[in-house]
Amino acid sequence: MENRRAVVTGASSGIGAATVRLLREHHWDVVGVARRADRLEALALETGADIFVADVTVQRDVDALRDYLDRLGPVDALVNNAGGAFGMASVEESLAEDWSRMFDVNVVAVKRVTSALLPLLRASSAQSGGSDILTVTSIAGHVAYEGGGGYNAAKFAAHALMQVLRLELAGEPIRVLEIAPGMVKTDEFSLVRFGGDRARADAVYDNVPKPLSAEDVAESIVHALELPRHVNLDLVTIKPVAQAAPHKVVRGTLTPR
Repeated sequence: MENRRAVVTGASSGIGAATVRLLREHHWDVVGVARRADRLEALALETGADIFVADVTVQRDVDALRDYLDRLGPVDALVNNAGGAFGMASVEESLAEDWSRMFDVNVVAVKRVTSALLPLLRASSAQSGGSDILTVTSIAGHVAYEGGGGYNAAKFAAHALMQVLRLELAGEPIRVLEIAPGMVKTDEFSLVRFGGDRARADAVYDNVPKPLSAEDVAESIVHALELPRHVNLDLVTIKPVAQAAPHKVVRGTLTPR
């Protein structure tokens, strides 16, 4: 039996790169997609994954990705992981341009890639009995918090997109899954959010006992994809024990009362 093939967007770092690595360990064929060719090339050398350089916010890049995958062979799973947050200013003071960027990468890009690859996923499911669309959202798409306006709005929209898609694909052997992580300490998420301010980015995780790692989230993604075909994890939220909510994080040692 041939290996299943997954496409992972946002594969150049963080959760995306960790997911590529773990899928390869589980003997999946993987196509890692991201904008940064040098990082993708290093990941391919490390894991043996196929790679495709594309900006998923650009339609011609997404169309080129679709055409490449059509030539490559069956696509069994799409992991929509590309995303990001820009800024933490209030609704009043935040920049509309930052909101547009967040909607473009967290919502519209998911729509672009999903629409482009659905025919390939359908074709695969006709042969294999099923395929998957898994989107990495955030607990920010389920619980609002101060300073999160644009990111909350974008991730709430991504969550709604997955709910609608699940309804629209009902009756087809295509699972629609959502993984919504909480605090994940990666090299870039907070650094990008704070415009490269390393001190501010590091302060997010300061004295938090064991925030999630990219590998923790990758474990949930691969687990969801490898469950029996009749099992659909509609929504999984995953947080470190130290985080009760986006706005409530314990700093210091966790101790029994």
